[in-house]
Amino acid sequence: MFIKKSLFLLSVLLLTLFLATQQACTPVQGGTDVEKRLEELGITLTTPSKPLANYVHAVRSGNLVFLAGHGPRDEAGKLITGKVGRDLDIKAGQHAARRTAISLLSSLKAEIGDLNKVKRIVKVLGMVNATEDFTQHPRVINGCSDLLVEVFGEKGKHARAAVGMASLPMNIAVEIEMIVEIE
Repeated sequence: MFIKKSLFLLSVLLLTLFLATQQACTPVQGGTDVEKRLEELGITLTTPSKPLANYVHAVRSGNLVFLAGHGPRDEAGKLITGKVGRDLDIKAGQHAARRTAISLLSSLKAEIGDLNKVKRIVKVLGMVNATEDFTQHPRVINGCSDLLVEVFGEKGKHARAAVGMASLPMNIAVEIEMIVEIE
């Protein structure tokens, strides 16, 4: 009788461990993979355009991917330009940062092939084309950070800097760089 009870308890323990392991290995939140999550959010990734100068969009070094500064394009592919605090309000700046995050994810996917390989968004550097008296740079870059957390869950939380710039290339509203850890 003691052996039967011990075997039963051992079986329950092994089954519990197996199920816990399966849950720990599921991608993102609730078992949803990143591609499906993007679809749920209505986000379509694009084919990255050619770099404008002598650089590449992404460089891998070990298990890190360093993404070059990306700017925002609207749904039609046109650059989102203007100075936050004069031409754009905070909400429009956040939209530009969100669109830039989509561009970053597009380049990341082109580099690694499958966004489910992302272990963690490590660092974001957000630069805001802002008027001299504008001080809400972090609120603008939240457009990028919030999207990364929507897509990757806890893996999307990252270290970050959000700074103001007197100007950005082609008068784009924001420019954002990102560092990502992959499997």
